[in-house]
Amino acid sequence: MRIATYNVEWFSNIFDDDDNLYDDAGWSGRQDVTRAHQTAALGTVFRAIDADAVMVIEAPDHNRRRNTVTALEAFALRFDLRARAAVMGFANETQQEIALMYDPDVLEAVHAPMGQITGAAGSADAPRFDGILRIDLDIDATEDLVVFSKPPLELTVRSRAGFEFRMIGAHLKSKAPHGAKNPSQVMAFAIANRRKQLAQAIWLRRRIDEVLETGTPLVVLGDLNDGPGLDAFEDLFGRSSVEIVLGHETGRSLFDPHARRALGSRLGAMPTTSRFWIRQEKRFLQALLDYIMVTPEFTARGARWRIWHPLDDPDCWRDPVLRDALVMASDHFPVTMDFEE
Repeated sequence: MRIATYNVEWFSNIFDDDDNLYDDAGWSGRQDVTRAHQTAALGTVFRAIDADAVMVIEAPDHNRRRNTVTALEAFALRFDLRARAAVMGFANETQQEIALMYDPDVLEAVHAPMGQITGAAGSADAPRFDGILRIDLDIDATEDLVVFSKPPLELTVRSRAGFEFRMIGAHLKSKAPHGAKNPSQVMAFAIANRRKQLAQAIWLRRRIDEVLETGTPLVVLGDLNDGPGLDAFEDLFGRSSVEIVLGHETGRSLFDPHARRALGSRLGAMPTTSRFWIRQEKRFLQALLDYIMVTPEFTARGARWRIWHPLDDPDCWRDPVLRDALVMASDHFPVTMDFEE
């Protein structure tokens, strides 16, 4: 079985309000990429990875006029993908949903949120991901109220062979320091937003611990927007969101080989899953942001990871059509994990 996570930049922009692909010369949202070009590139990438299940980060928007599942299933039909069914959880207001595309002939996937429903007062435990977490973010004896701008997607999954596990798709992200009027405000806002992202990671880790208490195999995958050596706040806070979610200090840690390599070699070369153009510096920045973290049941089944990086993966590099499609489709590259069903 192959499971993938893929952050598709501006996926929503290539669909109209009837959830049909534009597939025209209009701009997609990606720099100098038309909707037709991004659509074709995404079709090439999805067909190449040929996954049984793809956790789509930044999936098409869901609101009163638009439907994420309808859009994704139309996309799958257009490119004759095996992963032709889709499921999502709680919608958000960012036009960047989290949804799973999957092959219904290979597995069943059902939205199955855990945790209590909260009101405005929130909960200090691990509430449902569309609720509110009460947590002291700055050790001032006053609890803050934290919400997910993109609530993680919790699923129960059952393979055709009867292997049952849970899956959590996540997109952790701190806000940019909008509204700041001077450098000191930029720093203050950035630190406050960073605290909120770490609080979301703590919330996610608490849910992971709840799942592990039941002995259920678990996959946590998606874009954590964080990693070792990624920004200037790492020394200030002592650990990254990735380290919190992995749970090394809990004695029940999840495993991702790329995260382990990065955490073990902060001064050396590390894997990367994304490539961004830095306009001010006129260069590309590469970062490790996308992960597939698992419990031991998957490593025992021979789990094998791959980053479909067009410049780093030899097979991607040798295929010029796929290589160009990966660059055009998104600023992130798919990550896959294969294991014996």
